Amino acid sequence: MKISTKQLMQTALLLAICIASQFLKNLSVYLTGPVVNTTIIIAVLAVSLWSGLIISIIAPVTAFFISGSPLMAAIPLMFPAVMAGNAILALSVWYFQNHFHFRYKLPAGLLAGSLLKAAFMGIVIVLILLPSFGAGVAAHLPKPEALPVVLAAARITFSITQLITALTGSVLAYIIWIPLQKYLHKEG
Repeated sequence: MKISTKQLMQTALLLAICIASQFLKNLSVYLTGPVVNTTIIIAVLAVSLWSGLIISIIAPVTAFFISGSPLMAAIPLMFPAVMAGNAILALSVWYFQNHFHFRYKLPAGLLAGSLLKAAFMGIVIVLILLPSFGAGVAAHLPKPEALPVVLAAARITFSITQLITALTGSVLAYIIWIPLQKYLHKEG
């Protein structure tokens, strides 16, 4: 697989947008999450699958360095789980776009990817990692007695919130992709 300079630069630009949005995480995950998901989807559609996968892998690491989540610090296994959830979204969009031939393949891929991402993260993080390693989070909190509240919020964040932000990012990506696809078709 040969990667062109143009593809590398497009991926870098999308990654920069993703990272810039992560500085808004303290305002709301409902701002950051959709932008991250949108950049992953646009990377897959406009550049290539590998571009979306690179952003899928880098985004959780940069988010950690920007916001410093005590949950991620206490449970490092969450990094690959979030990376895999993002990759599932990217792979679903790519698969539907390249292996199906019906009119609404992109919306179907976006919906499937959003549902699969949320389900994967809900199962792996909420049902496996948090029950197994959640007690260790207390040592990373300023107030260890806040552990039940932190774990309850994490259960919502890594299930329902992931679904909402993936669906919102999918809608944004679809809206952006309609004119972008026409532009790229004219250009290339």
